[in-house]
Amino acid sequence: MKNASLKDGDQQMSNTTLEIIQGLSQAAANAYDGSHDKRFSYDGEERSMGLKREEGCPINDSRVMDGFKVRFYGDSMILSYQSDILLKEVYTGKFEQDIESMLNSIKSFLQKEYRKVTGKSVKLTSKGEPNILVQSTSRVRSWVEAQQHFKIGGIEAMPILEPSVETTRDVTRKFLEQFKDNKKRPQNDTRKKSDNQKKA
Repeated sequence: MKNASLKDGDQQMSNTTLEIIQGLSQAAANAYDGSHDKRFSYDGEERSMGLKREEGCPINDSRVMDGFKVRFYGDSMILSYQSDILLKEVYTGKFEQDIESMLNSIKSFLQKEYRKVTGKSVKLTSKGEPNILVQSTSRVRSWVEAQQHFKIGGIEAMPILEPSVETTRDVTRKFLEQFKDNKKRPQNDTRKKSDNQKKA
């Protein structure tokens, strides 16, 4: 069965999906280091994400560096967070809750910034528990990487269409038909038949 072309509804859904992803990407891009301070933001507005790097001056102070990025697949978004931490922070007893709280703060920022960028709202629903990985660089310092998957509201997963089996078979059939009759020689073959070819 050959693949049918996208219907108007599917094309509209595709356009909407692209607009939502572009809006979320722009919201994440607006969270560059220093954007929390109106002196360094592109439009003079403060943007608080709840990140540790927001504490102190971006130019003069020594700060804890952390940040995040977003990726997309299907109808979902992956929010990745990374930060320098002290090893003693891992053993405080509420380390995982703090990371989850940070991920939720970033999610809230993305939704708020998305509304500023597009004038519309977007719903982000967490899928399962976050994946948290802590690695050490020394006896004192470590860093944490955390990932949380979110279902994006307003995006439907695109259907997986069946491959064009008939078209593939037609191409294969035509290719094999070229070599079906081994006795037939091309018109431009002017060689004399060898003994083996005469016997055949």
